[in-house]
Amino acid sequence: MNAAIEKSPAYWLPFTANRDFRKKPRVISGASGHYYTTVGGAKLYDTFSGLWTSGLGHCHPKIVEAVQQQVAKLDYCMGFQVTNDRALELAERVTGMAPKALTHCFFTNSGSESVDTALKIALGYHRARGEGNRTRLIGRERAYHGVNFGGMSVGGIVPNRKVFSANLIPGVDHIRHTHDLEHNAFTRGLPAWGAHLADDLERLCGLHDGSNIAAVIVEPVAGSTGVLPPPVGYLERLREICDRHGILLIFDEVIAAFGRLAKPFGAQRFGVTPDIITTAKGLTNGVMPMGAVLVRDDIYDAFMQGPEYMIELFHGYTYSGHPVAASAGLATMQVYDDEGTFEQAAALEQHFEDLLHSFADHKHVIDVRNFGLMGCIEMAPRDGAPGARGAEVHKKCFWEENLVVRNGMDGLQFSPFLNSDPDEMTRSFETIRRVIDTIE
Repeated sequence: MNAAIEKSPAYWLPFTANRDFRKKPRVISGASGHYYTTVGGAKLYDTFSGLWTSGLGHCHPKIVEAVQQQVAKLDYCMGFQVTNDRALELAERVTGMAPKALTHCFFTNSGSESVDTALKIALGYHRARGEGNRTRLIGRERAYHGVNFGGMSVGGIVPNRKVFSANLIPGVDHIRHTHDLEHNAFTRGLPAWGAHLADDLERLCGLHDGSNIAAVIVEPVAGSTGVLPPPVGYLERLREICDRHGILLIFDEVIAAFGRLAKPFGAQRFGVTPDIITTAKGLTNGVMPMGAVLVRDDIYDAFMQGPEYMIELFHGYTYSGHPVAASAGLATMQVYDDEGTFEQAAALEQHFEDLLHSFADHKHVIDVRNFGLMGCIEMAPRDGAPGARGAEVHKKCFWEENLVVRNGMDGLQFSPFLNSDPDEMTRSFETIRRVIDTIE
């Protein structure tokens, strides 16, 4: 790759310190299995399985073959008033894996689109039932629900919101997040303390009257904010409160679904069934952009009113149910079954937990959190320079140790492959400790 092109400012990178990046670009040109290849030919182990996306490893041959065959057969098909066979088949496959109550599937192209779709469906559902007064949406502090205006509004990560605060959608409130270092630091798995924080939703029901609230959206395990597992009993209490007030409960499972918690969906791991599930990422193993929204029968049926020739939901995307993406999704689902991927993920959890918590004694580390194959090692920020320590670890790992580690500010986040080799995992964490030992 031409060095001038590599440093070209034409590409504005998302969620990236672009000026710092241009000084020494980190550019990937290939991938296979659990490794990336840089434009310079270096082979790097990926500790984040893409971006929570590629649990089966990169360029899985069965998914690659499915995409190649599909693009040569049907590259695109209009998704309005017409559809393709692959989308129909994938919808059946995904709903067949979901909690039994969720029987209908609407396809999107990303997690952000899935969230905005779910919010619109929730509002439309109540209106169709004659409860158009239910317009208020409830998110959670520190939540990440994508970057479209709906998802940003119910999300609770301050840097994502502050520039656009005057333009966020109205009628949104937030319940408290569940992270508390005083009570939960260095917890293995679900914290014992904090289920009572779900009662913050009851407080908002008192403030607005629960009859005016359309939906509550939460991640079963908050991911991008730094991996915050829910306290024991927390999700159950949210479900109870929603039921009591007729509020829809939405689980944002863009990260949690498809094996990240060793089940098809996080709802199944927790034994709590929401009314709507949003997903993406592991739906196609990250090979093609695709998302989905799963809903209960009665939510779908509420829209099926009026003349049959009329559109029931005025919503959709040019690439909803794209045949090539759907083929990637079908191949991904088949690999999950054929290789016993969710069972592989479950078998890795204890080893992963032990590796993470081996950092509990490090002088820079103030917390370690984990659940399923999601984990975070949180370092104390430097005085006056929050995020600098985490960024340094990321860059040192990349350039000096051939290791891709994602940092969210000073939290090192981990999303190992669902079929990881335990020895590779061990070596990667030994390398990370060595790097953290070198920084101040």
